[in-house]
Parts: sequence; C-alpha cells; structure tokens
Amino acid sequence: MVKRELIDAYVGLGANLGDSRRQLESAILSLTHLPHTLLVAHSSFYRSAPFEADGPDYVNAVVHIQTRLNACELLAAFQNIENLSGRVRPYPNAPRTLDIDLLLYGAGTIQSSVLQVPHPRMKERAFVLMPLREIAPHLVSASEIVKVADQAIWPL
Repeated sequence: MVKRELIDAYVGLGANLGDSRRQLESAILSLTHLPHTLLVAHSSFYRSAPFEADGPDYVNAVVHIQTRLNACELLAAFQNIENLSGRVRPYPNAPRTLDIDLLLYGAGTIQSSVLQVPHPRMKERAFVLMPLREIAPHLVSASEIVKVADQAIWPL
C-alpha cells in the first residue's frame, strides 16, 4: 500500500453558542486525534461580531494541520466533530456551537456540490484572515487585510 504524501491544510474554527472558547479548544484536541494527521500550529483565539449572521459574538481561530486524509475524508471528520459538539443547522448562518471549515488543502482547488476549496468567502472575512495571517503570514497579503479592516475583531 502506497502512503499519500502529507498535505498542508488550514482549518477555520468558530463558535458563538455555549462556552465558545472551550468548544474551540475541544475541536483542536479532536483534530489532533484524526488518523494520519498532525497538528502544526493554531492561532490565538479572536472574538468577532457575527458576519452576515445573527446571535452573540463568535470566538474564532485557524489551525494548520498536515494530513494524509483527502479533502472529503477531512470534511466528514469535521462534520462528525461538529455533530458531537451539538451542532444543528436550522437555517443558513444560524448561531452554532461549532463550525469547522476547510479553508485550504495544499495548493489544490476543489469545486463540488459539497466542498469548495479554497473556501469561497475566506478572503472576505477578517475572522479568517487575521488568525490565518498569525500562523501563515505568507498566505495573507496586506491588501487582503485592508479589504476587511472595517470588520470588528479582537484578539483574546
């Protein structure tokens, strides 16, 4: 059996229901237990106002992992972690106990009905770009930060 190469992936985390900070800490721990996956780094936690959504402020972070899992396997694992956290999806952009998004998967582009990578709205969101810049400054340009400068976000 041939082993797949390790792929660098960046994962966005967010929560605004319950103990959001604890949900993110638990999610990061869960990511470390995924098969064939190594935690490389995670950003600080940030608080942000809901973006195109309602509810209380979010706690957000970005995680860098290296994995041999393919993108669909990661998506399934992320959804399982979300479900274990009590995530429900009553309507788009509803408040949530946990949201896990695959932002980047290597240099690849994926366009399917269930997954789009790079994440199609990541460059429009300060709560993604600020923590991503913290752990991978080479992936976020100064002009991208300027475009989201009007969005409220605070390091915790």
